[in-house]
Amino acid sequence: MKNNNTQKASSKIVSDFLKKNNLHKKEFAQMIGVTLSYVYNLIDENIPFSTRSITLERIATVMDINPEDFIEYQIPQDVETYSENLIMLKDLIKHNNLTTLDFLKMFERKKRLELVDILRGAKPIQIDFSELKKIAGALNMTNEELFSLWKSRMMEYLEEGGFNPEKNKELLKAMFDCAHDKAVSET
Repeated sequence: MKNNNTQKASSKIVSDFLKKNNLHKKEFAQMIGVTLSYVYNLIDENIPFSTRSITLERIATVMDINPEDFIEYQIPQDVETYSENLIMLKDLIKHNNLTTLDFLKMFERKKRLELVDILRGAKPIQIDFSELKKIAGALNMTNEELFSLWKSRMMEYLEEGGFNPEKNKELLKAMFDCAHDKAVSET
């Protein structure tokens, strides 16, 4: 009987969120990478709630809650790592008084699932400057702030690939100086 009560609780959490935010089930399905019928199953108290960690993490990300709020969530054994860039991105969303849902709605539907995965730490922030520029626009970032984010993310990327910044100082300086001039001069 206890399991049935927790089932209702998880389904109700999702159902209440959708109603409160006037969020269509189809739009929610796209944000979390599932089908519309899957969302109907999530909110149906008579069907067992999802136990897929990825799905529960995506739902929690969109809802601005912890995945642990769902009794069905099993904490993954592998350690999650959050980069400083991801923490900064989440802080900027909060600084702009946006919920994650508000932030996601600023982007075309096909882009939202990728952003959910970035925000839950499953994918890295893009290094593509034009993609970062879209995020920066949504968060009212200046060109300097955008460049700083890109530079920091690019350094992460290079170091993960085995690039030694200490041995390549002059190359990095030339690359970043040139990129800075181009990025900051754009409007």
